[in-house]
Amino acid sequence: MEKIANSKQKEKKKNSLSIGMLLLKVRTFVVLAILLIVFSFVAPNFTNKESIILIIKHVALYGLLGVGMTLVIITGGIDLSVGSIVGLSAMISGGLIYEGLALPMFGVKIYFNVPIIIILTLISGVIIGLINGIVITKFKVTPFITTLGMLYIARGLALLRSNGATFPDLTGKAELGNTGFQFLGQGTILGIPVAIWIFAIISLIAAFLLKKTPLGWHIYATGGNENAAKLSGILTDRVKLFVYAFSGLCAAFVGLIAASQLTAAQPATGESWELSAIAASVLGGTSMMGGVGTIGGAVIGALIIGVINDGMVMSGVSEFWQQVIRGSVIIIAVIVDQVQRNMEAKMALEQKNA
Repeated sequence: MEKIANSKQKEKKKNSLSIGMLLLKVRTFVVLAILLIVFSFVAPNFTNKESIILIIKHVALYGLLGVGMTLVIITGGIDLSVGSIVGLSAMISGGLIYEGLALPMFGVKIYFNVPIIIILTLISGVIIGLINGIVITKFKVTPFITTLGMLYIARGLALLRSNGATFPDLTGKAELGNTGFQFLGQGTILGIPVAIWIFAIISLIAAFLLKKTPLGWHIYATGGNENAAKLSGILTDRVKLFVYAFSGLCAAFVGLIAASQLTAAQPATGESWELSAIAASVLGGTSMMGGVGTIGGAVIGALIIGVINDGMVMSGVSEFWQQVIRGSVIIIAVIVDQVQRNMEAKMALEQKNA
C-alpha cells in the first residue's frame, strides 16, 4: 500500500511539473496575447491595420538586432556594440550619399549608386563584427569587455565621420546616380514596408541556419559546453567569428534602414539599442548562460517590446513610467527563465529516479 501511495504521489508531482513546464514554454505567446488585449481596450486605435503595420515596422529594427544578438548569446557571448554599429553604418551610408568618397591623391570624388553604398555599408558591419570575434577568440578577451570597447570605438568613429554633424537630405541627385536610398526605409512591396521584408528574410535565414544546418548545431554546442565542443572537433573560434560577423551585418542593416527612414544620418542613431536587442533575445527565451534560444523566440520577444513601447505611447503613459515598466519586464523575464531551468533540472532528476 505504501508503495502504491508513493507511486501516486510521484505521478501527481510529475504531472504538476509537466503542466508548469508547458505554461512556461508558451509564456511569450501568452504575454504577447495579454498585452494585445489590454492595449486594444486602453487605446482603441491600437489594433487597426495601420497601427499594427507601424508597430511591426518599429519592431523590425529591434528585431533585426535581436536576431543577431540571439546567435551571439547562444554561443555564451554578448554584443554590446550593435547600437554603435547602427550609428556608424548610418553615417557611412549617409556620408557616401551626401558627400561621396574623396580620393585626395587623385584629386577626385566618387559618388556610388545606392546598391553599392548598401553593399559597402554591410561589409563595414561585417568587418566590425569580425574584429570583435578576432579579439575574443585570438586574444581571449571576454565578449563583454571587447564589445564594450567597440561600443565606444564605433560611436567615436560615427561622430568623427562628420564632426558630430548630421548628414541631411539623403535623397541623392539624379546627375550623380545616387537616388532611391529612401526606398529602403520608406518604400513598400505588396503593401508591406521594405523594412519588414528585410526583417522577415533575415529571421528566416537565421532560423534555417540554426535549426537545419551543422553550423546551427555547432552554435548550440559552443554555448552549451565549449570544451566538450572542442573535444568533439567543432571549430568553436570559427563559430564565434561567424556569429559576431552576423551580428555586425544585422546592425549594419538597421543603420541603413534607420538612415533611410529619416532621409538623414545622425551619429547618435542606435544609442542604447543594444539593450533592446538583448531584451528581445531574453524575452524570447534565450538563456544568458548560452546553449539555449531560438530565432522565433527572439522575434516574439521583439514583438513584445514593440507592443509595450507603442502601446504605452498610444495610451499616454509617461516616459518615466515606460522605462520602469520596460526594466521590470526584462527582470521578470530573466527570473521566469531561471525558474524554467530549475524545473527542467528537477524533471530530469525525477525521470532519473523513476
